[in-house]
Amino acid sequence: MLISPPFGGGRAPVLAKNTVASSQPLATQAGIEALQNGGNAVDAALATAITLTVVEPTMNGLGGDGFAILWDGKQIHGLNASGRAPAAWSTEYFAGKSAMDLIGWNTVTVPGMVAGWVELSKKFGKLPFAQLFKRAIDYAENGFPVSPVIARQWREAIPILKNQPGFSESFLIDGKSPQAGQIWRYPAQAKTLKEIAATQGESFYRGPLAQSMVDFAQSTGGCFTMQDFADNKPDWVEPLAFDYGDYTLLEIPPNGSGIAAQMALGILQAANVKQYPANSAQRIHLQIEAMRLAFADAYAHVSDSRSMSVPVTKLLDRDYLSSRAALIDHNKAGSYGAGDPHSGGTVYLCAADESGMMISYIQSNFKGFGSGVVAPGGIAFHNRGMSFGLKDGHPNQVGPGKRPFHTILPAFLTKNGKPAMAFGVMGGNMQPQGHIQFVMRFVDEYLNPQACSDAPRWRIDDLGKLTVEAAMPASIVDSLRAMGHEVAVQPANSLDFGSAQAIAKLSDEDHSAYIAGSDHRRDGLAAGF
Repeated sequence: MLISPPFGGGRAPVLAKNTVASSQPLATQAGIEALQNGGNAVDAALATAITLTVVEPTMNGLGGDGFAILWDGKQIHGLNASGRAPAAWSTEYFAGKSAMDLIGWNTVTVPGMVAGWVELSKKFGKLPFAQLFKRAIDYAENGFPVSPVIARQWREAIPILKNQPGFSESFLIDGKSPQAGQIWRYPAQAKTLKEIAATQGESFYRGPLAQSMVDFAQSTGGCFTMQDFADNKPDWVEPLAFDYGDYTLLEIPPNGSGIAAQMALGILQAANVKQYPANSAQRIHLQIEAMRLAFADAYAHVSDSRSMSVPVTKLLDRDYLSSRAALIDHNKAGSYGAGDPHSGGTVYLCAADESGMMISYIQSNFKGFGSGVVAPGGIAFHNRGMSFGLKDGHPNQVGPGKRPFHTILPAFLTKNGKPAMAFGVMGGNMQPQGHIQFVMRFVDEYLNPQACSDAPRWRIDDLGKLTVEAAMPASIVDSLRAMGHEVAVQPANSLDFGSAQAIAKLSDEDHSAYIAGSDHRRDGLAAGF
């Protein structure tokens, strides 16, 4: 692994025996404090995640979903803590609509994140659950200075969300968002956090907090019932494993879309991507084409695992992926539909401790603040339900009790059955795209996590258009355009390319030392001791 930074990102990687990397410095410090107080990597991740709901509300809130992949020192575990659609969300409920709403109550599924916190703490944590809330409660009660990036995202959300139930009353001051450097306090959220901590989440799903959310929904246009909340539970799942070189990429299985990253890597292997030099337009061209092919299949076939008609084994079949790779012209941009396998803003964080435990964790309100709906007590709901479809017979068609197609993806690399790196890249459909770029930088180019994060990225946006960071060399952009790609170069301050955090083992032999990186695109911080 190359320790020196080749991309001039301005940050050196962090080397330590215990480390945390997240998208917000105050949250990272909360995780470090948990480690210093005798906690393990899971305690650190949870303290960080809980604090993020306060200090980075533009990207996650108490009404969001979460996922985790962790190595407990002996084996890998996966946790799906995404919520399900309300019982009222029948086909008839959405009659007359041609597409799901983008904001508002009709995008809100039952929040699964809090239940995920509880489950992780019970199964793997060392510290008392309530202790993990200390910093989050302090920042909500006594305030913290808002960073420039978060202030910008907050300001940009106002025109879109200001009329949603509870949003303006909860997140605006005299109709305005807080400015950079302004102290933000939210005592009502502190009270909610105390209630969650004291009841180990029971109040959130079966007690006073659940009743408050249901009452608010019923009075402002939602359809939640107490039974919707009581029926929620996270699931321990076996992560999908896909080999790439000497490494194995682990992703949460559907309803997560991490399988798209694995499919793209398989297509790239079949296309012999390594015949082209690193950082060449030719290699990036193949990555883009492979991702387009993988997205076509993911959008057609991935859904709640109970409603998928195509097994994941078919989507990851090497012969099928080779047939998809054969569709790529190595010198020309293409357009692809789904194949037939039958025939053949989010916050991410990671933590590791000297015992060898590592966790890759992600939670989200999906699009920025999410639905814009904020229940009393600062419970900002996600808009994950917008990812359902309304097409009859589609596996991702909305339905009561279903989980929607999910874009938030924790990732994990192993080598010879042992942990190698916990990593993730935030940002909607950027996540599987970021995963393949990150994996190829780490595995093929031997770059350290900070350098993998610093490297300029490309992205196929939600409309299918190819965008690249301003730092992408002009020669590569010109070559991609010559191949037929319509390339939009984003401004240097663009937030469209996600924010990455990663922690890797420092060597194959020593499990108790790590090298960590955080993203310069936002406020990311990796720290350790």
